[in-house]
Amino acid sequence: MTDQNTQSNGGRSGGGAGMAFIVGGLLVAVAIIAWFVFGRGMTPETKDVDVDVNLPTVEAPKLPPVEPPSVPSPSPAPAN
Repeated sequence: MTDQNTQSNGGRSGGGAGMAFIVGGLLVAVAIIAWFVFGRGMTPETKDVDVDVNLPTVEAPKLPPVEPPSVPSPSPAPAN
């Protein structure tokens, strides 16, 4: 008598353990980054910052007066 081995999942086996490992690693990495960004894992010392935002007024340079070019009038059409 011959034994027949059939697999119902298309010949694949493993149950996705590799994918679960990758997703778990990504979750741990995101959790560590979130802890540093939002939880202030590395608390910096307090610094006193004084910023002066009063800027001097600046004017555009004055341009010399320029007369616009004149357009010559059209010449009259020659008489036939």
